[in-house]
Amino acid sequence: MSSSTTPSTSSTTLYGGASGRRVTVRDLAAAKERGERWPMVTAYDAMTAKVFDAAGIPVLLVGDSAAMVVYGYDSTLPVTVDDLLPLTAAVVRGSSRALVVADLPFGSYQGSPQQALESAARFMKEAGAHAVKLEGGRRVLPQVETLVSAGVPVMAHLGLTPQSVNVMGGYRVQGRGQAGAELMADAKDLERAGAFAVVLECVPADLAQRVTTSLAIPTIGIGAGAATDAQVLVWQDLMGLTPRPAKFVKRYADLGAELDRAVRAFADDVVSGAFPAPEHTYG
Repeated sequence: MSSSTTPSTSSTTLYGGASGRRVTVRDLAAAKERGERWPMVTAYDAMTAKVFDAAGIPVLLVGDSAAMVVYGYDSTLPVTVDDLLPLTAAVVRGSSRALVVADLPFGSYQGSPQQALESAARFMKEAGAHAVKLEGGRRVLPQVETLVSAGVPVMAHLGLTPQSVNVMGGYRVQGRGQAGAELMADAKDLERAGAFAVVLECVPADLAQRVTTSLAIPTIGIGAGAATDAQVLVWQDLMGLTPRPAKFVKRYADLGAELDRAVRAFADDVVSGAFPAPEHTYG
């Protein structure tokens, strides 16, 4: 491996780099050219965004998964633009280097390219997002083309697209058989339309590998094997807060157990009178 592709903490390295500026879509393209893999994590508030940003995560996604992990719904469908705008603004304020991508929620872009532009403009003008993400293949090509021509960077999303879960008949693997050829065609069409990256969710690993090698833009996998250019997870999943995570989730911590331990210890101290102690009390 040449020095140009060896992971480091130089300013040219996407993950962990220190460039003193925001990551851009050009940086993501350059990382693909170098063969550098990178992580993307969801974020919904300023405090966690600051932690992830300081850790060197180059892209933060304000996902419509907020519908479930923030607002308590059982799917992504109910969340609105007005719900996601303040979350996106908080993530932008909490970060200084990461590229912040805002999900366009269900019903905010499917109607027409003009609707998509109006929704995306709100995320960029009111919340300071640097890019938007939308789901779908050929059916959203006019929206992608309109957004890109207006100066809005677009991240695409293929495979399991949660906003279409009712049409798909549930959360299941996509892209098997003939559907794989259709997904490949969609990916190439989205690239031609100007998308700067494409998320591949819950697709067979061999298909994700073929798509990755066929595209000049980065692919971001979630349940799509190890051959994609990047990987994304919902932060509550990877930190162990989700009771029944999907097969593709690896837990890197057990914050659920730690939060339970800490709040019980606090409650016990309150009940016993051990808290607040003199050192926590003003004279």
